[in-house]
Amino acid sequence: MTQLPSTSKRLDYLDAVRAYALLLGIVFHASLSFMPIFIGWAVMDISTSDWIPIFVFISHSFRMPLFFLIAGFFSYRVFIQGDVSSFLKSRLMRLVAPFILGWLLLRPLMLSAWTMGAESMRGEVNIGDALLAGLDAFNGGVGGLFIGTHLWFLYYLILISISVIAVCCIINLHAPIKYRVGRFIDSGISWICGSYLAIFMTIVPTAACLWFMTHWGIDTPDKSLSPVPSVTFLYAMFFTFGWLLSRQPKLLDTLSIVTIWRVFLCALSIIAAVILSRFEAQLAHPDYMLIKLSFVVSYAAMMWSLIAITIGLAKRLFNRPSKTIRYVADASYWLYLIHLPMVIVLQVTVAELAFPWWLKLISICASTLLFSLLAYDIMIRPTWVGAMLNGKRKPGALFNYIKQLNAVK
Repeated sequence: MTQLPSTSKRLDYLDAVRAYALLLGIVFHASLSFMPIFIGWAVMDISTSDWIPIFVFISHSFRMPLFFLIAGFFSYRVFIQGDVSSFLKSRLMRLVAPFILGWLLLRPLMLSAWTMGAESMRGEVNIGDALLAGLDAFNGGVGGLFIGTHLWFLYYLILISISVIAVCCIINLHAPIKYRVGRFIDSGISWICGSYLAIFMTIVPTAACLWFMTHWGIDTPDKSLSPVPSVTFLYAMFFTFGWLLSRQPKLLDTLSIVTIWRVFLCALSIIAAVILSRFEAQLAHPDYMLIKLSFVVSYAAMMWSLIAITIGLAKRLFNRPSKTIRYVADASYWLYLIHLPMVIVLQVTVAELAFPWWLKLISICASTLLFSLLAYDIMIRPTWVGAMLNGKRKPGALFNYIKQLNAVK
């Protein structure tokens, strides 16, 4: 019978990976106003850079797949600590409640920020009109009820988690089937993680999902509550891989090895994907389908190699208990949930200022993190909201610091 892993040991470096994936999303969104061409974002800055599209392209390729893989890994550890009922209750608290509350609170703010951005590009910003537009958020503003939020990842995480649990319950109904399936899955994951050749078995289904995306790359499914099949299968694959990998956590040692060969594959796939992406709009090209095929394979290889290297570097740097890493990991969930309206407002604020793009980007990211962290430490972490996001209430770092100063006095 398959030996279940112990979940008593906290893997701090995976906390760091999860925090990195979410914090990278903040930088990703903050950079979109500095694109050299208008992409439909809320605002376009007068200062742009040709390096931003490359950063956006690469970071978008792996940050959410990495998050779903880590989410699957930790979800399995929660699942085996209790029964199906307790797992569903924990998902209700950690995913469903933040999704509903966040959507109700953030959609008006998002619509107001987006209105400010549109007015900014017309040469005038009326804060009053923008706030009034936010009040109309649930009347189908900006094209639809679901459009305008960045919480789609929670929606898909809920759907995928329920689906995985349903499959597990079906398999568990018959002990012999459960035993055979468990052995087959564990052997398959061991083979994939332990063989450089077998890693291509993950690239093929990933490339197949990418082929059916609307655009070259990964689509952002924030336009409807109807799941997009290609996006759903893609993120379900990463979540399931993390779930199955959690059954044999020692395989992380193999998956996360940073080698010259893996770095070379990563660099080569990035270069190929970036170059090939320029052909997306050239529908009349005689080799268009072959170029697209080469692109999705290169993109899939870039995704998986970046994920493996990120986990490997995090293990080298953060594979030890750290209160700072745990704090940032806890805070990163809140930071990602709340960041986007603030980022857009800050982008609008600096859009017409004659400063370098990189200085504006740093200022937007630093200001967003500073205000969000202060709000988290004072109003979220020690309250019921912190218990909902982190599993339990925890004292804020600022409170602990003041307490220590008083103790010294």
